[in-house]
Amino acid sequence: MKFLHTMLRVADLDKSIEFYTKVLGMKELERHENTEYRYTLVFVGFDDKSSSTTIELTYNWDTDAYDHGNAFGHIALGADDIYAACDKIKALGGNVSREPGPVKGGETHIAFVKDPDGYAIELIQLG
Repeated sequence: MKFLHTMLRVADLDKSIEFYTKVLGMKELERHENTEYRYTLVFVGFDDKSSSTTIELTYNWDTDAYDHGNAFGHIALGADDIYAACDKIKALGGNVSREPGPVKGGETHIAFVKDPDGYAIELIQLG
C-alpha cells in the first residue's frame, strides 16, 4: 500500500487554492468537477500524484461552512527553515498560529499555521 492523499472539505475553494499554492508553495495538480452531484475536487501538492502524497480539497457547492470536530489534529510539512517560512507566510497574509521554536519538552523546532478554513498545519524543521 501507499499513502495517497488527505482530504479536506473547504468552504471557499479559491481562497484555499490560493493559500496552498501561493502561501505554502504547492501546485494545483489535478481538478475534477461533478456538475450532477455539485462538487469540485482539487488536488494540491509539491510533486506529482504518482511520486508524493497530496491534499485533496473538496468543495461541495452548496455548503459554506464545516464543523471541524475534535478528532482531526493537523497536517505536517517539513521545511529546511521554518523561521523563514513563517516570515514568508505572514508576509503573504497567512496566519501563523504558533511561532517557530522548540517543541515543549524537546529539541525539534516546529511552528503552526492555519489555512483559510482553520485547519492546522504543522511546520517541522528538517535537519
